[in-house]
Amino acid sequence: MLVGRCVFWGCRRRLSALAVASLSVTSAYGAELPFATATVASQDIVRERVLDGTVEAVNQSTVSAQISGRIAAIYYDVDDYVPKGSVILRFRDTEQRAQVAKAEADVREAQARLAEAEKTLERVEKLHVTKLISKADLDRARANRDASRSRLEAGEAVLAQAREQLAYTVVRAPYAGIVTARHVEIGESATPGKPLMTGFSLEQLRVRVDVPQQMVEQIRSFGKARIILPGGAAAESVPAQGITVFPYANKESNTFAVRVRLPDSVEHLFPGMLVKVAFEVGQRTSLAIPAKALVYRSEVTGVYIVNADGTVVLRQVRPGREVDDGMIEILAGLSEGERIALDPIRAGVYLKDAISGAKQ
Repeated sequence: MLVGRCVFWGCRRRLSALAVASLSVTSAYGAELPFATATVASQDIVRERVLDGTVEAVNQSTVSAQISGRIAAIYYDVDDYVPKGSVILRFRDTEQRAQVAKAEADVREAQARLAEAEKTLERVEKLHVTKLISKADLDRARANRDASRSRLEAGEAVLAQAREQLAYTVVRAPYAGIVTARHVEIGESATPGKPLMTGFSLEQLRVRVDVPQQMVEQIRSFGKARIILPGGAAAESVPAQGITVFPYANKESNTFAVRVRLPDSVEHLFPGMLVKVAFEVGQRTSLAIPAKALVYRSEVTGVYIVNADGTVVLRQVRPGREVDDGMIEILAGLSEGERIALDPIRAGVYLKDAISGAKQ
């Protein structure tokens, strides 16, 4: 006996008998079936609101010049991957190296003068003990020693500054990332503050979402969300690692900006891409079945139903999103308490064999 039944988007419609018709066959009552079954039950499922968001890089910056000079070499260009700490460009450093050399010479001179002043002070102190020189001579020797020590400290400070200026001639990447813009050319002069190169890191990404003000308190309360990957089904998502809600609303749109942190190193996501973010806003009760029980026929999704009288039925259902523990929500086509086949392949073979036997 063939029975047709379809429930889709809350409406009943007729479909082709071969593609989506509900097929049934009656076996002997109480006969053991060659596949496992489960009872459809309701469970608490997270209620979500899905909004559009834009992917952003957490680390995104422009490296600027810290000295005046001429660009001597550029090692990376747009779309190049730059490891953390790598040299991205160099300035001509002739002047800076000369300043370092002069400062080092001044430090050596100050060290020699300090050593001489300390020896002189030592001799004067011995002579003062024997009353051969006055207290004024001793004070002058001590003052000369202190002045020599101060000149050495000043020279060391100048040397540190010169070395820092030399280090500024080599520009390094503050983090690993991709170059998005190059602002200078080789031979071009740069002054402090001039942009040199812009880039971002793909290791840490986030999504910015404009949230209606009526949802903000729910989002703050639950603090959970998942990012649905572009081009994938609703089940293809990654959990948010954190949510930051801005403490003020946009006065023009009356929306709150929310930042949703992505896990590190998510593949195929780049800044500027549009994704969907599902925010947890409550719970609801719904039917759920194991995802492995679903059977796919072209554009139709169904399950095999096993009735109490031994009738096996292929029925179309409308699945929702995947929930915890490999379960999938069923929005239409099933009722609580119905039995379903957990192995759709065996159930399909069983149904086909039973129909063939009935025809004979």
